[in-house]
Amino acid sequence: MVDYVTIWGISSRDISWVFAQLHLNLAAFVIAVPTFALIVEIIGFKTGDERYDNLAKDFARLITISLSLTSILGAIFLFVIIVLYPKFFSYFSQIFGGTMVFYAMLFFGEFIAAYLYYYGWDRLKNKKLLHIFIGFFLNSFGIAIMFVANAWVTFMMMPSGVKETGELYSLWEAINNPGWWPLNVHRLIANLAFGGAIVAAYAASNFLSAENEKEREYYDWMGYVGNFIAVSALIPLPFAGYWFGLEIYKYDQQMGITLMGGVLSWLWILQAIIIGVIFLGINYYLWIGMERIEGAERYRKYVPALLLVMTICFIIWFTPHSLVASLEEARKIGATLHPILSVLGIMTAKNTVVNIMILSTFLSFIIYRRSGKIPITSWARLGNFIFFSIIAVVAGYIIFLGIRGYFVETTVRINYSMYQVLAVLFVFIVCTPLDVAIYRKSNVIGSIKWGHMPPRSQYMLIVIAVSFTWLMGLMGFARSSSRLNWHVYKIMEDTSHSAFVPSLGYAAKIVSLITIIFFIMIGVIFFLTKMLEHRQEEKFKFIKE
Repeated sequence: MVDYVTIWGISSRDISWVFAQLHLNLAAFVIAVPTFALIVEIIGFKTGDERYDNLAKDFARLITISLSLTSILGAIFLFVIIVLYPKFFSYFSQIFGGTMVFYAMLFFGEFIAAYLYYYGWDRLKNKKLLHIFIGFFLNSFGIAIMFVANAWVTFMMMPSGVKETGELYSLWEAINNPGWWPLNVHRLIANLAFGGAIVAAYAASNFLSAENEKEREYYDWMGYVGNFIAVSALIPLPFAGYWFGLEIYKYDQQMGITLMGGVLSWLWILQAIIIGVIFLGINYYLWIGMERIEGAERYRKYVPALLLVMTICFIIWFTPHSLVASLEEARKIGATLHPILSVLGIMTAKNTVVNIMILSTFLSFIIYRRSGKIPITSWARLGNFIFFSIIAVVAGYIIFLGIRGYFVETTVRINYSMYQVLAVLFVFIVCTPLDVAIYRKSNVIGSIKWGHMPPRSQYMLIVIAVSFTWLMGLMGFARSSSRLNWHVYKIMEDTSHSAFVPSLGYAAKIVSLITIIFFIMIGVIFFLTKMLEHRQEEKFKFIKE
């Protein structure tokens, strides 16, 4: 059997890379959108507000076309792996053959549930509980599919349940390897953030092409909901990433060093820039959104301070530890480390500023939520004092740990990062219900004028979606490259000509190509969805006439 096949001189790795990432992007979208649809439908069912039911149906309309395209890409990717990597696929099917059959069954279940969910929307309008039950099964199938695929991916990084020679002795241990649950949690949260960003981009494109005020109002609201979902999932996302990274270090320290401090170290500077753009973009959208709320003027004075904090954190986050310089340049400079700025390139500084950025984003959402409202609870002043005191104390604690991290051993410093994460989670858990209680009874001094948003706000939603897509591709490259020249780490070696870690520049080109192709596909999905919507409106109009 031929181990590796080359088609038209193109690297087998590059071909599989493109199709795998495209399939993964669409699969993430298909898994996330049914969750949005189900949650929004339940809210509409509980409140009796028809707006939520219409919004949930719009979400569901995106599912069927996206699922069809995802299945086509999945079939192409499977064909690519079988043809280009026959020896690897033969070994992998011996390990996970049973799960592959289960995966196919789950996919057919998801496909049937998706069509029943969408096309049964109007037929089951008076049987909402049954329809919600179908939506629950649709989400269960999608999440189960992701869990199965995650077992395959993490086994390649952290193989378990096999002997040193590669023979399987426990399928469950192969599935339940050290990275399985961390990646399940990380991808579930990431899919929600990514899906929310794509939905917001869909709403933004429709907002920009809207023909009347009513359409702009609706798609402005839809864009806000999508962005809110993206924000809500983005905030805890780094914590799940820490967990996955910690498991990599625990399984094999050399793999962890390769991922974070070795050949891939500069990738994290690029990641910091992209995530910084996402955080700044989300905050910028919220700050612009305050302009459509009457009474929000009293909070706008805090925006420059938040922007200053975010900018400083952003600059620190992407400051490298060492300079990119040739030997001649290093000799002229006298060192490869800047005497002052190099201290900002250490992870203790970066962990500190990313947590401060998360707290700042939380504050931006809080002032947006409070715009146009005045609390009337008797203890509002005391509640606000407690609220902002908790945030101030936690911010001081995070900065204290960040500074102290320079003076302790590495093992202690790693624990400090977890303490910072827990401190931020403490803010979310305590301050969110506290804010809800303070403003439970409030006077509304200004309504939200949906649709009154400048075009630049919608372009920002599109920028956020593109940044999310680019980031997903880049992190997929990092995860796969941590295995170096192994198909299955230290079990099955990659002996092809492309068995090396590509340069960051080359990876950026491939990821950019994938992002462009993906958004062409998303554009087609948006167009077909809009056309389907217009056809339904014409049909209903004809019936009414």
